[in-house]
Amino acid sequence: MAYVGAIDQGTTSSRFMIFNHEGAIVGLAQKEHEQILPQPGWVEHNAAEIWANVQEVMQRALENAGISATDLVAIGITNQRETTVAWDATTSEPLTNAIVWQDTRSQEIFSRFSPVESTTIIHKAGLPLAPYFSGSKITWMMENVPAVAAAVREGRARFGTIDSWLLWKLTGGATHLTDVTNASRTLLMNLETLDWDEELLGLFGVPRDCLGAIASSSEIYAHTDNSGFLKASVPIAGILGDQQAAMVGQLCFDKGQSKTTYGTGNFALVNTGTQLVRSTQGLLTTVCFKFGDEPVRYALEGSVAVTGSAVQWLRDQLGIISTSSEVEALAQSVPDNGGVYFVPAFSGLFAPYWRSDARGVLVGLTRAATKAHIARATLEAIAYQTYDVIKAMEAEVGTTLAELRVDGGITQNQLCMQIQADVLGIPLVKPAIAETTVLGAAYAAGLAVKFWVSTDELRAQQQIAERWQPRVGSELATSGLMQWKKAVARTLDWA
Repeated sequence: MAYVGAIDQGTTSSRFMIFNHEGAIVGLAQKEHEQILPQPGWVEHNAAEIWANVQEVMQRALENAGISATDLVAIGITNQRETTVAWDATTSEPLTNAIVWQDTRSQEIFSRFSPVESTTIIHKAGLPLAPYFSGSKITWMMENVPAVAAAVREGRARFGTIDSWLLWKLTGGATHLTDVTNASRTLLMNLETLDWDEELLGLFGVPRDCLGAIASSSEIYAHTDNSGFLKASVPIAGILGDQQAAMVGQLCFDKGQSKTTYGTGNFALVNTGTQLVRSTQGLLTTVCFKFGDEPVRYALEGSVAVTGSAVQWLRDQLGIISTSSEVEALAQSVPDNGGVYFVPAFSGLFAPYWRSDARGVLVGLTRAATKAHIARATLEAIAYQTYDVIKAMEAEVGTTLAELRVDGGITQNQLCMQIQADVLGIPLVKPAIAETTVLGAAYAAGLAVKFWVSTDELRAQQQIAERWQPRVGSELATSGLMQWKKAVARTLDWA
């Protein structure tokens, strides 16, 4: 028997899943890593801890499946995208903590650009000027971390998103590259040429030789280090940023197809085919995927910074639940939100607002409000933020979605998914394998080595697990939506 494995390195944890030819999971393991929060607006990860966790979950998943690394025909990687690592090429060790996509410390850097320069960046990169993306994070590291600055001067510094870091470590420091989907999230890649842009590199002060090459999303990049922990040479053949991986996992290969992934944040994408659509509705223009030598496929994306992490906040900061899964029963214990609305703009608001000055609010509180109302307002906030993004997306492409393909952890929450269907007024569709992000990375790797012959073969084996139908006349879609918009207005001009 032969299998494909995929690393899913996310914001809160690392996983390794092993799939058979039918796309079924035969082995998996997962481990959380520390969230480092040095000061308000700063979010960091220890890249060395992430690498240690990835090695552990890969070994555990192989043991759980009862196979060895030599049974893997390919490995795919999917990752939290904009999170940026700086490491030393001579020691292969991090030079500082990774700066996470949620981090806002590099906001000031954008004030240095003239209006003409700002327009150039937006046009070439397809992204708004926001600290969310990797470019300003690299600039900040070079300017504020002496070890990084010294390594840059001495030619030892390497920068990359998490996929680059893991590829470097898996190959024993032999390979430094990224794929087009991750590169499209840096503010440094030209969407038309699919290469690092000299003008953008100059504006952010990033030396080109510190960055890896840009490859497609599905090809054999390298092999795992034979002398490494796997003791095997396995092709690493697929790399996709997490949301693009979910598009592949949801089989959104054709123009007009879309999905929404519910994770730490929430991300909706629509495939625009080979057409590069420049957004006028606060969405991101990004690369959807590129399989080998085939033409690149583009996408429009709407990103919400805080969805699943809002539930974690209830657990870790407020302590009103002890596990994330408890939020559904708590929210279900009240018939409605009791007039309470929660906008979790902890790091500002992403699409379609792009307001880094926004901060989170709880509004509508009365003496009668309970932790159950706050829990329900949290689930509603996930649905309302998704509504804002989907409506902007529909306006951009000029069509109305007939259904929404959903995946990710929160799709296990029946109440949240029903609230989402009610707010949007369209059905939600969940595939049999809800964790489509890691499946997409496996598909990309498997296609590269011909484990799966074509995308048609993948389409033929898709199965639907659940559907949620919207309830007609739900107040969530009328008065609730009006109150939500008022709550959003209260978050602005705070920071």
